[in-house]
Amino acid sequence: MRLKNNVAIITGGANGIGYAAVERFAEEGAQVIIADYDEVKGIAAASHLNEQGYDVTFIQVNVADRESVQTLIDHSIERYGGIDILVNNAGITRDAIFSKMDPADFQQVLDVNLNGVFYCTQSVLPHLIEKGKGKIINTSSVSGVYGNFGQTNYAASKAAVIGMTKSLAKEIGRKGINVNAVAPGFTRTAMVDKMPDNIIEKMTLTIALQRLATPKDIANAYLFLASSESDYVHGHVLHVDGGIMM
Repeated sequence: MRLKNNVAIITGGANGIGYAAVERFAEEGAQVIIADYDEVKGIAAASHLNEQGYDVTFIQVNVADRESVQTLIDHSIERYGGIDILVNNAGITRDAIFSKMDPADFQQVLDVNLNGVFYCTQSVLPHLIEKGKGKIINTSSVSGVYGNFGQTNYAASKAAVIGMTKSLAKEIGRKGINVNAVAPGFTRTAMVDKMPDNIIEKMTLTIALQRLATPKDIANAYLFLASSESDYVHGHVLHVDGGIMM
């Protein structure tokens, strides 16, 4: 019960890596808010975990909208009395080669993947500072470290998340708040499962462990950074990629 008596917000928590994190945090005793734009999946996810005896709540949010984010934070505090952990997991892709990328798609990815991290973190920060402790975990990507074909918008947003993480860590470490990032590698989500088998095979060959990550692999990294076991880990980017491109 590594997260007992902790309240955690996980954005993008209705499916994929986010849902795996919600499940792991709940198993470890946290009270968890699923913050997601998808109301149908969010309600279903919360209901499923409630039936198993976990304290999980769904609150709809558009992380790219500051007012929506503030409502999320206000409702979370109203329900649970405070917040201890923020996992900025929400993210989207709008892939295309650079020369054919629609500017609207470029901007939308930045709005969700980068501005969303800014809005959520800035909104929750006063409450963590008041408590004198807390954990902020941002989701980057190996694409933000190495780049990736057809993902200039996504890679740019995830590289910026790393810069934000390191800069914020320098600012608020003295406040007792840990700020870190996770850079997942290729992960077996519903989006990846739709890819042709030959593409998945090529992806797998770039990984030293010769397999794609499961959502739980990434969720376990979130759990470590959210727990007291990582109290002296700060401003770090944890690569959870199976040894890709070593």
